Amino acid sequence: MNLNEIKDLMAQFDQSSLREFSYKNGTDELQFSKNEARMASEAPAQVAPVPAAVVASPVVSAPSTPVESAVEEAPAPAETTVAPEGDVVESPLVGVAYLAAGPDKPAFVTVGDSVKKGQTLVIIEAMKVMNEIPAPKDGVVTEILVSNEEMVEFGKGLVRIK
Repeated sequence: MNLNEIKDLMAQFDQSSLREFSYKNGTDELQFSKNEARMASEAPAQVAPVPAAVVASPVVSAPSTPVESAVEEAPAPAETTVAPEGDVVESPLVGVAYLAAGPDKPAFVTVGDSVKKGQTLVIIEAMKVMNEIPAPKDGVVTEILVSNEEMVEFGKGLVRIK
């Protein structure tokens, strides 16, 4: 993969709603993340696989300052965050999450709703197929972790049920 292809991927990633992106082809491996705390831990892995001749020095030096500040800021939220109660329903696939059956339809669930096992919580569209994501248990919705029409990845939390 050449430098122009990498720059194109970076530009497309920057303009997308994706939070993370991984690419692997043979010995080439790229990982992009818009999550500051995660960028700090992955920064060395992102730089190491790229040959020195391909990476321009401004590209290497520019991320070093934000990464350092992200490392300094990461512990503060961890100390003040209280672990929320309930189980997180995670996305079983990559796609676009929809919180309602249509733009003029009510949401499948809202915070505070009681849900029954098997009740639809979210729909994820993948390859033009609508996949209903059911509640794994009876409970109460305590948090909705995605917004309508948000691109979600495998394992991303969708809804928290207590």
